[in-house]
Amino acid sequence: MPLDSAPVPRLDLLLARSSGLGRRAATRAIRAGRLTRHDGTPWTDAKERVPPSHLPLTVRLDGEPLVLREHVHVLQHKPAGVVTARSDRRHATAYELLAGAPLHRHLRAVGRLDLDTTGLLLWTTDGTWVHRLAHPKYGIERTYEALLDRPPAPCPEDLVLDDGHRPEIRRIETVPDEKAHPGLLRPAPGPVCRIVLVGGKFHEVKRIFAALGSRVLALCRTAYGPWRLPVTLPAGGWVEIDRRAGPGA
Repeated sequence: MPLDSAPVPRLDLLLARSSGLGRRAATRAIRAGRLTRHDGTPWTDAKERVPPSHLPLTVRLDGEPLVLREHVHVLQHKPAGVVTARSDRRHATAYELLAGAPLHRHLRAVGRLDLDTTGLLLWTTDGTWVHRLAHPKYGIERTYEALLDRPPAPCPEDLVLDDGHRPEIRRIETVPDEKAHPGLLRPAPGPVCRIVLVGGKFHEVKRIFAALGSRVLALCRTAYGPWRLPVTLPAGGWVEIDRRAGPGA
C-alpha cells in the first residue's frame, strides 16, 4: 500500500499531537473556539479532515501561534559516545540531543548506529516510513566512510561473512584524505574507504572490512538513500527534512 494512502487526519488528532493536549482536551478546545485559523476565524469542527498537502499549517491556540503537523522527519548528525535509543541507563542517547524538535516525544529512529559510530541518523514520527526505509527488501542504500588500520584486500563478488551472511555491497572505494567527510573521526592515521551497501546488520561494515583483512578505527555514515550528511552540520546537530524528497514519497 502506498504510504500516502493513509487516512486524512482529523483536526482534533492533529491538535492533540501538535500541542501536547490529550485528545479530549483538544476536542474541547476546538469546540470552545480556542483554535483559530491564520485569518482569525474560529475552527470549531473537531472532526474536520485536514489534507496532508495542507500541512504543516500555522494556527493559533488561545491566541498563541501553533504549527499543526501530522509527521516530522529529522536528519541528525549522531556523535560518538551516544546510543541510538530514547532512553538508556548507561549512556547518553541520540534522542536527548533532539530536544526542541517538533513532535519530539513521537520521534523514532530509522535503524541504529553503534555507540562509537558517527554520522547520519534519521528520525521520524511515521512508523510506516521507518519500515519502508529500514527493511532490506526495499533496497535502500547506506553509505559509510571508514578509517582503517591498513588498506583492505580486494572484495570478492561472493564475499561471505563468518556467520554465512552474504552482504549486499554495491561498491568499496578509497577516499583521498582531503575528500573524507569531516564527520569521520581521525583518532589515528590510516587509509579511508567508502562503502555503499544495502541493509544494516549488526556490525556489518566492521565485519566486512575484517573479512578483507582490515580493522575499522572509526566509522561515519554519510548517506542514507538520497539524504546526505551536510558537511556543515555539527555533531549532535539536526535538521528537519522533507520525506517527499526520498523513498516512500
